[in-house]
Amino acid sequence: MAKNIIKTDLAPEAVGTYSQGVEVDGTFYFSGQIGLDPKTMTMKDDFQNQLDQIMSNIDGLLNSQDLTRKNIIKTSIFITDLANFGLVNEAYVKFFSEPYPARSCVQVPALPKKSLVEIEVIASRV
Repeated sequence: MAKNIIKTDLAPEAVGTYSQGVEVDGTFYFSGQIGLDPKTMTMKDDFQNQLDQIMSNIDGLLNSQDLTRKNIIKTSIFITDLANFGLVNEAYVKFFSEPYPARSCVQVPALPKKSLVEIEVIASRV
């Protein structure tokens, strides 16, 4: 099994001991994205701006591997307040088209760098 490590400046650099992503046999496991601007490494100021930045970061990760949103097969979403779940659904309608990828969403007490939302994706070439 060959494991390819993904590193790109199209998304924020890792803020810990992890890779931005790993590809194995055409499946891409991207680390969770928070609302950090990849150029300045500063956090966006509210839930909606963080969510918009996250979607841009995910696009950067995908683009770095010649993938598109259509290659995403699963997302995992972590939010600090489920009251914002409606905003996540609105972002999904803008970001994805049917058929939507599989998804899970859970409320957590805290996220890195005081982020309000984090999203990780799995994508596949096949």
